Amino acid sequence: MGLFGKKGKQQEEEQEIDDRGWKAIEEAFLKVYPGQDNPKHWGVLIPWNLGGPDPLHGMSAYDGGDYWHCVTFGLSELWEKESEDPEYSGYGMEFTMRFKKGCYDADDEENELRCIFGIFQAIAKMTFNSGEVFLPWEWVYTGQKQGMDFHQQSKLVGFITLPDTKVGAIDTPNGKVEFVEFVGCTDAELLQIKDNGLKVKELYEKIGSDITDYYRDSVF
Repeated sequence: MGLFGKKGKQQEEEQEIDDRGWKAIEEAFLKVYPGQDNPKHWGVLIPWNLGGPDPLHGMSAYDGGDYWHCVTFGLSELWEKESEDPEYSGYGMEFTMRFKKGCYDADDEENELRCIFGIFQAIAKMTFNSGEVFLPWEWVYTGQKQGMDFHQQSKLVGFITLPDTKVGAIDTPNGKVEFVEFVGCTDAELLQIKDNGLKVKELYEKIGSDITDYYRDSVF
């Protein structure tokens, strides 16, 4: 699948950008979080298709009360349809995470959310570089021992994935988009899958929540 993305600057000046894909994502989240027309948002200065280092155009974080619900923009077709697959928009997915508030120092909230954006950028590069698609009920084992939080103190070092529990999947003018939710896991938990054959759904049931809490105890 070829790369897809925003129009060049000259094209932007000549005609209004068709942001149908981007709007479809925002509308899906506004149904869950009504009134949040201006969520926290992070973007990139130079998009991937114009030579930038980061494949995702942005990430928004919606306020769920005791958690932030993060969603990426860039793995699906955010503007006009460019791919030849009529069924799916781009790679057919966007990443999400429900991230617990208060599992970090209050002054670090912005840094922690930016850190999530950086993690998603790194995972998205696998897709853009090799075409690897991340589906629900998979696991991402990094082998690292340092936490994935800003200060690298958390026990969580990798992920399992599942269908986003709040939004799921949507049909957009550019095709279907599935929101793949990432749930942080400890090294011991992921080794149960990697080495002992534990199923992802079984681990999810043991964890008991899809909200990523940096300082929860390991279930193994």
